[in-house]
Amino acid sequence: MHAARNVRGAAGVADGARHSVYGLHAVQAVLERSPERILELMLSTAREDQRLGLLRERAQALGLRVQAVTNEALLKLVGDVTHQGALAVVRPLHPLDENGLIALLEGVHQDALLLVLDGVTDPHNLGACLRCADAAGAQALIIPKDRSASVDGVVRKVAAGAAEFVPVASVTNLARALDRLKQRGIWVVGMDGSAEQNIHAADLKRPLALVLGAEGNGMRRLTREHCDFLVRIPMAGSVESLNVSVAAGVALFEARRQRG
Repeated sequence: MHAARNVRGAAGVADGARHSVYGLHAVQAVLERSPERILELMLSTAREDQRLGLLRERAQALGLRVQAVTNEALLKLVGDVTHQGALAVVRPLHPLDENGLIALLEGVHQDALLLVLDGVTDPHNLGACLRCADAAGAQALIIPKDRSASVDGVVRKVAAGAAEFVPVASVTNLARALDRLKQRGIWVVGMDGSAEQNIHAADLKRPLALVLGAEGNGMRRLTREHCDFLVRIPMAGSVESLNVSVAAGVALFEARRQRG
């Protein structure tokens, strides 16, 4: 019971100083990239899985203590989620506000690449966007405090570890945050299916913040007005738009391609 109380606090429900990461990919990512953040590591005894064995060996090689638990115990700790028999309690990344975001950018010594999501409320989409941002080397993801999914356990599971490494800035006023980015020389480029300019023809070889809107409704009017220009992804089939996480991946990697 004591462990259950600890992990519920770790998930961010109680104290905010610890949270849980579950799923093989997510736990492995933390184990490989920042094992010093792991406070507790629990692996199921009910699964015969080579990947769990490899996680256990890696953790023990790093000097971490591994707790063997039952699937029922994990279910009590994290609920009815696909934990794949792996759960880590970790120190979370320091949360960013608008000022923290600007301070972070002061330490970026290359052209910035940021992803901005205006009102993405589906945690699966937010997690997938985080995964794309990490894969493309984005320095941060920016979301509004309101009208957005929070970075919870579902997001972290879908992100497959990326949520533990991509800083997320939750800002009170998104339009003001975009203005502050522009003041620092960062171009704000909105993704809009009705834009005249094709993303492949746009110059993305510059400090860049790519803005995508909510599922279905797209960007809010005020957000669109704060963009320097708009681009669209050319569509060759019968569908009119892409899932927001797919669009984020296309846009981020087009920027990476142009930068060589």
